[in-house]
Amino acid sequence: MNVCVLLGSLRKASFSGMLANALMPLAPSSMEPEVVEIGQLPFYNQDLERVIDPPPAPWTAFRQRVKAADAVLFVTPEYNRPAVLKNALDVGSRPYGSSVWDRKPGAIVSGSPGAIGAFGANHHLRQSLVFLNVPTMQQPEAYVGHAHKLFDQHGKLINDDTRKFLQQFMQAFANWAETIPFQGHH
Repeated sequence: MNVCVLLGSLRKASFSGMLANALMPLAPSSMEPEVVEIGQLPFYNQDLERVIDPPPAPWTAFRQRVKAADAVLFVTPEYNRPAVLKNALDVGSRPYGSSVWDRKPGAIVSGSPGAIGAFGANHHLRQSLVFLNVPTMQQPEAYVGHAHKLFDQHGKLINDDTRKFLQQFMQAFANWAETIPFQGHH
């Protein structure tokens, strides 16, 4: 199962990036997760979606990459809710009638240095995914709090309880995604 991993933070040493790097090797062998960059996507502007001229190349590449995926994992921080992910959602949802998100299984992991683990961003993102018809795994929920204490100076996960939880989360995501009737599955 080809899984796009989308990060809601563009910072090199972000907790979202560290979380994703910890999550990906914990995925079951049935999943092949890969981070798909979203920082190069121009802001969505319908004027750039002309029929004659092609849309910006980064949009086209992103849309093709997500369309080819069997599932999507969103890893979001708490920047005024889900921050830069919204632009990626918008780019992938257009042109009208050609959304790459439709019926693609998704899951959300949110993390922050705060105690509630970006709960607000997680649920704000869920609202957009409902509109985009992305069936999003309900349980287990993943709010990773106190993220600044879970990684060493090299960004490596050092908390065994968190590692165990993330492994269970990825197994649950794999099991759940396989139950979603999505035409992209191999």
